[in-house]
Amino acid sequence: MLDEATRRDIADRLWEAGRTRDPIEPISETHPDAEVTDAYEIQLLNVRRRVDEGARIRGHKVGISAKAVQRMLGVHEPDYGHLFDDMFVFEGDTVDTGTLIQPRAEIETAFVLGAPLAGPGVTVADVLRATEYLVPSIEIVDSRVADWRITIVDTIADNASCGLLVLGGRATPISEVDPALIGATLSVDGQIVETGASGAVLGNPATAVAWLANKVADFGVTLDAGDVVLPGACTAMVDVRAGNTVRADFDGLGHVSVTFT
Repeated sequence: MLDEATRRDIADRLWEAGRTRDPIEPISETHPDAEVTDAYEIQLLNVRRRVDEGARIRGHKVGISAKAVQRMLGVHEPDYGHLFDDMFVFEGDTVDTGTLIQPRAEIETAFVLGAPLAGPGVTVADVLRATEYLVPSIEIVDSRVADWRITIVDTIADNASCGLLVLGGRATPISEVDPALIGATLSVDGQIVETGASGAVLGNPATAVAWLANKVADFGVTLDAGDVVLPGACTAMVDVRAGNTVRADFDGLGHVSVTFT
């Protein structure tokens, strides 16, 4: 465990890395005694700083939701980060890669809540009842940690490697699709580079949303109506650079795309 002064120093360095786009060395290397609890406290320090500066929390993302990735990192559960209002990119807009550090893209079925979810004890049935609709999404992940040399501690402290996200403009009521059986493709410049299915996310992305609602309850947080929840990627993430156009296609949900400059 780290003391409070060390947590604040790490939070300050992550904050500065985001401002200057000069990533820091992995926390797991500079502070090998850091634990998951430390990482969440570091994340929350910078979340509070953003809110104090006027940013609004508009939802959350779940990360490390694929079992294969959990085994790779030696963890037994996902992690989460906060989505702020200035992270949302409109469909059809362009993203300036110069505002990011080392961007990658991954695709997810985004849940938009029509009712609050307050843990503990939230079930998949509660998630299905509270979800107003699903939309296709592209998450543009980024890391304030050098060369993506991340462990679970590094990514949690870094707000789950949040960057930006693009939501599709077509809303599909959750009653019209099985959220566990949605096929998806990720294309770059017109070429399919990754394929997957929503069931790769804990067997059902609704399970990831339930996990999130119960996890944030430990910090006195409720998922609110209108919140966007990214439950985790259903394909591997890919590097992106200026000039790329990334598109996500989902069975039954439609598509969304974004261009990088």
